[in-house]
Amino acid sequence: MTSNASVFFQFESDFVESLRCIPMIVRFNLDTCGIKLKLEHWHRFTEVDRQQLVCLPCETTEDIANYRKYVSNLVLLYAQTPASELPIDEHPAWLDANSIPLSVREKADSVGASLSLEQWKTLKPIQRFALIKLSRSSHENRNFLPALQEFLG
Repeated sequence: MTSNASVFFQFESDFVESLRCIPMIVRFNLDTCGIKLKLEHWHRFTEVDRQQLVCLPCETTEDIANYRKYVSNLVLLYAQTPASELPIDEHPAWLDANSIPLSVREKADSVGASLSLEQWKTLKPIQRFALIKLSRSSHENRNFLPALQEFLG
């Protein structure tokens, strides 16, 4: 695997070598481009495909359109069905440094951790995204506390 240590978080270290789970950077990009990717699709992709999804940029309007097209084509190729679309949030919570989402506050409280607004403001959008995703009740969130500890140093 090529060196992408900087795009992966420490709390993901148990699966990033094999990329058996969808890493946060890819999930972040999927939310950005409006594509829902199922784990069963991810598992059908080759290692090269997965690596591409980790490395491809998804920041500018053109990047986002290219990322969306790339993912859509992969899903169609391997699953023979179109990829599901997600609504793209015009103002996603991870870009709001001035307000900690309730799910994150509640999750922090439930694991006996604290997260101040000042700390939230210092996080990068991808870190806030990860905490939001890891705090949702629909997510296996055993990595919330390790992520919070990693981000706050």
